[in-house]
Amino acid sequence: MDGLALSPALDPYDHFLLDLDGCLWLGDRPTGRAVQAVAGLREAGKKLMFCTNDPQRSAEDLVRKLWRLGFQASVDEIASVGGAVQHGLAERRDGGSAFVIGAQPLVDHVAAAGLRVVNNTEFATRADVVVVSNHDGFDFRELRIATQAVLRGAELVGTSRDATFPMPDGPWPGSGAVLAAVEAATERPADWMAGKPEPAFYTVALERLGPGRALGVGDRLDSDVAGAHGAGIDAALVLTGSSTRVQAAAADPPPLLLAESLADLVLRG
Repeated sequence: MDGLALSPALDPYDHFLLDLDGCLWLGDRPTGRAVQAVAGLREAGKKLMFCTNDPQRSAEDLVRKLWRLGFQASVDEIASVGGAVQHGLAERRDGGSAFVIGAQPLVDHVAAAGLRVVNNTEFATRADVVVVSNHDGFDFRELRIATQAVLRGAELVGTSRDATFPMPDGPWPGSGAVLAAVEAATERPADWMAGKPEPAFYTVALERLGPGRALGVGDRLDSDVAGAHGAGIDAALVLTGSSTRVQAAAADPPPLLLAESLADLVLRG
């Protein structure tokens, strides 16, 4: 369809790593013509990977949301921070216990990595690992337990340093805000991070896409654009989420491509 013809600027790319919050959607509404933009990429034969630092949804949940909002997607096309946590823990540890600040999907990923989740037990403050993310039920009790466990020597793992994530009524606190509280209370930084912009996150996504030239697309300079640059691929910034045109102009290095929205980046005319 002529209406879904791609911008010539995208001709060099075989693969697209697309952010979700602030790029494809805001809350429960797609950004303008994002559904058509993703359909246009598929019609052109481009391979897609949906990449997210959202720790509150499983890959299956994200696929259901994508379909509900009008996008086509499969579980194999999801690169999530929960999966990155699972992969990182499985590589670094041989069992042990974990206290998780996070929603159930993240808890499930930690358990799938072979750790015993000790939330709501007397052993929580003596966990071997503390994994920190945002979730709707975050409270002082979780902060207290995480602080005590880390001060007793637990490894501290963060899902991301995204301080906020975009929503229709304005920014909401993200995983980086919760992690900052734990780091401040314990006076030590996280031992490692799992999500964007970490190179390992992109390595796994790019391996799944296979050979070809890739473009990373997102709304955050500090995670999406920085992550793409760190992975050695080109980056595009869209202005429907967290970062602004002024911030993009001051970035070093800046995104290669800049557009008002995903549709403006992808579609011709």
